[in-house]
Amino acid sequence: MAQKKDELSITTKKTNDNPPKIDLNIDDYTEAAEQETISGLLRKLVIAWGVCTAVFHIYTLVWAPMDPWIFRSLHVMLLSVMGFILIPGWATAKGKPHLVDWLCALGSIFVTAYIIYNFDMLIFRAGVLPTTMDFYVALLGILLILELTRRASGWSLPILCSIFIAYAFLGPYLPGILFHPGYSPERFFTFIYSLNGVFSIPIAISSKYIILFIIFSAFLQVSGVGKFFVEWAFSISGHLRGGPAKVAVIASALMGTMSGTSAGNAVATGSLTIPLMKKVGYSRRFAAATEAVASTGGQIMPPIMGAGVFIMAEMTGIKFQYIMIAGIIPAFLYFASTYFMIDKEANRLGLHGVPRAQLPDLKQIMKKSYLFIPVLCLFGMIASGFSVILAGVTGIFTAWAISWFTKHNRMGPKKTATALYQGSRGAIQLMAVCAAAGIIMGVIALTGVGLKFANVLLSIASTSEFLALLFAMCIAIILGMGMPTTAAYAVAASVVAPGLIGMGIEPLLAHFFIFYYACLSAITPPVALAAYAASAISGSNPMLTGVASLRLGIAAYIVPFMFFYHPAILMIGHPLEIMITVIFALIGIYALASAVQKWYWGKINLPVRVILLIATLFLVSSEAILYLFSLAILVILFLVQRAKTSK
Repeated sequence: MAQKKDELSITTKKTNDNPPKIDLNIDDYTEAAEQETISGLLRKLVIAWGVCTAVFHIYTLVWAPMDPWIFRSLHVMLLSVMGFILIPGWATAKGKPHLVDWLCALGSIFVTAYIIYNFDMLIFRAGVLPTTMDFYVALLGILLILELTRRASGWSLPILCSIFIAYAFLGPYLPGILFHPGYSPERFFTFIYSLNGVFSIPIAISSKYIILFIIFSAFLQVSGVGKFFVEWAFSISGHLRGGPAKVAVIASALMGTMSGTSAGNAVATGSLTIPLMKKVGYSRRFAAATEAVASTGGQIMPPIMGAGVFIMAEMTGIKFQYIMIAGIIPAFLYFASTYFMIDKEANRLGLHGVPRAQLPDLKQIMKKSYLFIPVLCLFGMIASGFSVILAGVTGIFTAWAISWFTKHNRMGPKKTATALYQGSRGAIQLMAVCAAAGIIMGVIALTGVGLKFANVLLSIASTSEFLALLFAMCIAIILGMGMPTTAAYAVAASVVAPGLIGMGIEPLLAHFFIFYYACLSAITPPVALAAYAASAISGSNPMLTGVASLRLGIAAYIVPFMFFYHPAILMIGHPLEIMITVIFALIGIYALASAVQKWYWGKINLPVRVILLIATLFLVSSEAILYLFSLAILVILFLVQRAKTSK
């Protein structure tokens, strides 16, 4: 197929055998790293601060536990100081931190020092009988959280927090279910800036798990494991039809599970896969959409599942191991649907893969398969019942030890410090959004608005359970727009989950339903952050890329409804039932991908696409007769299409 000249530029390197090989180096990426402007002595001091922050968390979590409020306050303070120094407060701020940045950093230290100094009294009077100084400190702390969140993740979440804060004071003047008696500023702000709000479940998860696994992710990158994931993905699928797109799916699944954000993953792996997709013939828009959808899927990929799974375990009381196992089939279905979509697009356009001569040699790559050990160790320890913290720390030390197997990747003192610093730096954004999500969760708990929304869902469910689920889906996606997955899920679960559980849905099903759509908000227009990040690399229109992402990931929007009608997808039920359900789910996803991509063993017209869509809907239902009817339709269409192709 004809290719544009500007799509042919690709980084290559010469080997001893002389064929051009693809350079598979990918850059480490975080939101803070992109905006970092400091240098010189200050940079060295910040790196030292970041290293100490990472060591403090590992040491405290494993060997020296402390009171939760103090530990979470120190967690917020240590990362806030880094955040205010590293992330400029406005577009024109360059070179070095402004006076405002230093004041914010000092304010963070002051607030934490106040909590530690007055801890014995604050645990009794915060949110109940606060002093005037308690109020001012809490107000300052909340303002600093909102400012850091604005710097790290944009305006969406601070604006949403502001709306909830305003609701706490406007409640007495609102009608219907939004009414509440109201609260004094002193009681409200000290309640929110305590274990009931900012330092509640999201920050508990951020301080215990998220930072630990971001440090683990940094060790994987520095030790060469991250690059190995990409090389392995290219070696096994880069030569296939539309190969680079399939590589994007595999690489993003491996990298995304350790990443906290869909957008960050899209930039990290997309900087390599998107140019290659364009080279083999995919359009700019489709290449960016593929990477966005694949990167978003990384957030539902066990064992880490984008860190939101830790909040799910905390909120539901279900063991992490069970949630991890329950997430295997949904993740498989998600990536299967993406794979079908890109394969059919390649089929329709007549695309090919990258020549094997330009790809890493599979035999040579498999000689380095020991680099899978840190992830396998992590997965095995969690599945075996070890604590998540112990599994994470073991993964970190294993990645460090594995690095010494190759001379180029050996993690001496300098590389180890780099990994520790990158781990702390990468945790800044997620800490900020978790703290902001805690503000919203605190308002929901204080005002009772979550229970009121639950009653609304129950009233809708009395008319139609499907409509109630559709309503919950819309809330999860809307709340998730513009926010990282962790915060999106935490907020949506606080509002929607009680209503779904009240309908009689199992807590695991209800929370997975919400978590799935909170992840999908990253590829849902009009605010599709992952699609926008990928479009910046491909040079495509951001909004049109968002629409293409929605179309490419359309099958994923149906999978959560399968949870409700077929709980076997979450490993609930007899093994035979689970196997049959997965087979029919795959058939349904394949039919939907065929309808969307206009390709079912050959090009298809509109009537055939409509028939395929109907067959897909029948396969989602729980009626056996509809299963058989759908299968008959698909077989007949297959025979017709094969007959046309043979002619």
